[in-house]
Amino acid sequence: MTVTSHPLSLFALLAGAALAVSPSLAIADPADEAAILRAAASEAEAKLHQTFTNLQFEDFAVAPVTGQLYQASARGRIIYYAPQSEHLLFATVYDRNGVNLTALAQEQGATRRLKAIDPAKALAIGPADAPTVIEFTDPDCPYCQALDRFWSAKAAEGKPVRRLIFFVSGIHPTAAAKAEHILCSTDREAAFRAAYSGQTPPVLRQCAQGRAKVAEDAELVAKVGVSGTPTLIADAKLISGFQQAELDAFLHRHAKPALAKAVSDARR
Repeated sequence: MTVTSHPLSLFALLAGAALAVSPSLAIADPADEAAILRAAASEAEAKLHQTFTNLQFEDFAVAPVTGQLYQASARGRIIYYAPQSEHLLFATVYDRNGVNLTALAQEQGATRRLKAIDPAKALAIGPADAPTVIEFTDPDCPYCQALDRFWSAKAAEGKPVRRLIFFVSGIHPTAAAKAEHILCSTDREAAFRAAYSGQTPPVLRQCAQGRAKVAEDAELVAKVGVSGTPTLIADAKLISGFQQAELDAFLHRHAKPALAKAVSDARR
């Protein structure tokens, strides 16, 4: 099987598909095949320029992909498969209006997978009445540790969040043991803070309940399609990585009602 990543493959594939289904392009004489293919390519290139007028293309050629193209999802990522030529395409598909159809498919898939998450099974950190985020995290992930510092700084500013934590244990070798240690601790939040500040206790706590929860979280990670950390869900939107601007916007949206209420209370 061949893996193809060039975005133009999709456009050329459409031209190839047109050849396969259009009676007017049927080849009566093999000697005319090259001429017909050149004509089809020229027509496809002209249509490409007419449809996507805001883009500049340096070259144009028939792609190696042939036949029908199918869409699939692999761990939350959209891929395209052409069974006839046995190609996988890791590409982004746009319609003529510039809408990213691949991103839409990813969001729709994420929305369906979110239904597998039971918030009651998460490790909850933060005030119960604060804005809530679901967080897939790894104790050994530097960006997860940076995110924890970000949340702490925002809480000090009076903008706390309630974090529903699920552990990702398949990326770093000691992540599962550290997650189990946190879950087996008497004060889970304190153990979480210590682990994410880079501290490693001389002895990591172990317990059957914590080990089972780490395994359960791993199953959920596979089902939801989380492939990196941190991964967050805020206001039903999937956020991959520590995207500070998006998280600031999330806090800003949720701060407005609280601020309005505070102003209203002060005027009474």
